[in-house]
Amino acid sequence: MNFNLSQIPERVAKPRKSGITMVMDKGLSIEEAKNFLSVAHPHVDIVKFGFGTSFVTPNLREKIAVYKSFGIPVYFGGTLFEAFLIRNQFEDFIAVCKDFEVDYMEVSDGSITIPHAEKCGYIEKLTKHGTVLSEVGSKDAAHIIPPYKWIELMRAELEAGSTYVIAEAREAGNVGIYRGSGEVREGLVQEILTQIPEEKIIWEAPQKAQQLYFIELIGCNVNLGNIAPSEMISLEAMRLGLRGDTFHLFLNKEMA
Repeated sequence: MNFNLSQIPERVAKPRKSGITMVMDKGLSIEEAKNFLSVAHPHVDIVKFGFGTSFVTPNLREKIAVYKSFGIPVYFGGTLFEAFLIRNQFEDFIAVCKDFEVDYMEVSDGSITIPHAEKCGYIEKLTKHGTVLSEVGSKDAAHIIPPYKWIELMRAELEAGSTYVIAEAREAGNVGIYRGSGEVREGLVQEILTQIPEEKIIWEAPQKAQQLYFIELIGCNVNLGNIAPSEMISLEAMRLGLRGDTFHLFLNKEMA
């Protein structure tokens, strides 16, 4: 940090296993990625190339190399995995990951229906090739999954080999663990946390109010995902109680 300030909560140091921030890159240019990382790289743990953008991104290898030069792993969005799967190209997906030296992989079923035992089978197969993140929750706002089912799915996917389970929200933060308005489904979140370890969940939280909710609920080392590159420094300040929303969160009560 640039200067000394007391009563700052302790962030887990990189490489982190908890308190991670996953950034969604939806089409940054190589120069934009370099500029973003020049400021934010100490705070970024993983970068996701959102949905199927990696298919149409020019100079993809060079862009991956930029992130790797900062020690930041990347992975292709779960929608791309589903695009391969629905075309019966699962082995091709593995080959693409190997070809681009991408050893983080997301398994999701937000856009297509996959029997859950089959989904867990894909997770098990991909763990032989790298680190697996699996996403739970549908991108269809009309498809409401009850809390007990979220828990059941998350537990099974962790047992199948997922390093983290991702709680679905889309890039807009208006489905899955959120209502259409973006409001957190608090009962769902709190019930999940009674059964699933908080350090194994990445909560997609693209909106500031959503980020604030999870920092207040779990603390500065909560795992957050789908963060916009432009919001990284603001989020890290919020995590440390250096934004108005969290200003009093970590101060001693006599100073608050």
